[in-house]
Amino acid sequence: MRKNLQKHLKKPTSQSEQPNPSVPETPDTWTIEAVLRWTTGYFREKQLATARLDAELLLAHVLGFKRLQLYLQADRPLTEPERANYRKIVRERGQGCPVAYLLGYRDFWSLRLRVAPGVLIPRPDTETLIEAALNHLPKHPLRLLELGTGTGAIPLSLCAERTQLDWLCLDQSAIALQVAQQNCKEHPLLLEPRQNRLQLLQSNSFATISTAHQFDALLSNPPYIRTTEITRLSPEVSQFEPHLALDGGEDGLFWYREFLQQGPRLLRPRGLLIVEIGYDQQPALTRLIQAAEAWNLVEFCKDLQGHSRVLVAQLRAK
Repeated sequence: MRKNLQKHLKKPTSQSEQPNPSVPETPDTWTIEAVLRWTTGYFREKQLATARLDAELLLAHVLGFKRLQLYLQADRPLTEPERANYRKIVRERGQGCPVAYLLGYRDFWSLRLRVAPGVLIPRPDTETLIEAALNHLPKHPLRLLELGTGTGAIPLSLCAERTQLDWLCLDQSAIALQVAQQNCKEHPLLLEPRQNRLQLLQSNSFATISTAHQFDALLSNPPYIRTTEITRLSPEVSQFEPHLALDGGEDGLFWYREFLQQGPRLLRPRGLLIVEIGYDQQPALTRLIQAAEAWNLVEFCKDLQGHSRVLVAQLRAK
C-alpha cells in the first residue's frame, strides 16, 4: 500500500495500466476534490472511522486552508510540493498516527490547544467534566488542584468561563508540561486579565504538596484504563498515545483510591472532587465512596452517549 500511495499521489495512472481493485480509482488530474476522494477511499481501506473528515483536515492543514476553502477551490490542482507534503502526512495517518498529532493541535471546548506526541489528546468526553465543574464549583475565588494536566485542557477551559481561579496543575511528564506551558502562552487573555493563575509542577503524586487544606476542589482526568486492556485499545491509542496517561493499574481504580485517601488532607472542608471515569466504573466507584467515611457522593454525570463519565463527590462537614 505504501508503493500504491506514493505511485498514485505522484502522478496519474496511464491508460495502459490495469486498474488495481485494492486502491481507489486514480483521477487524471490531482485537483483538491480528486485528492480528497482518493484519500477518503484509502483511509476507508485502513478502516479509519472518520475517513472523509481526516482527509479534509489533513489537506486543509497542508494547504494552509480552512476546510470551507477546500470546497470553494475544489477544482484547483495541487502543486508537486503540495502533493509531496500531503503524501507524507497521509502515509502517517494510514499507519495509525492520530490526526491531532499530525496537525499539532486539537479543538477542545472553546479553545484550540497544541498537542504533541507523548501527550494525551483531549477528548470530547472530557468536556463533560468541564460542564460538571461549571455546575458545581461556586462562583467566587477558588484555589484548585489538578492531577495529570496534559495539554492544560481542563484548567484553561475553565479559565475561559470563570475568573479568579488559582490553579496548581501536576503532571509527571516533562513533555506534557512543556505543551501546557505553550498553551498558556497562546491563551494569555484567559489568565491575568481574568485574574486567573495557572502554576505547573512536575510531580507524579500529591506528596510534594505539604500544606494541608488549601484547595477548594480537586479535578482530574486520571489514567483509568486497566493495564491488561491497553493493548486492546485502537492502535492509534495503544501504539501512539502515552501509556503513562492511560494506565490506571490492575483494576483501573488506582488514582481514585488515591483521590479518596489524599483528598481529606488536601481539600478544605466540604471540598469537591470532580474527576473523569471510565464508562463502566460507576458501580466500583460507588462502592469505594460508600466505604470512605470522609466523602459524600454528589452525582455521576453522563456524557453524550449516556455513559456515566464524571464523578462528583464532596467532603463531609466535620
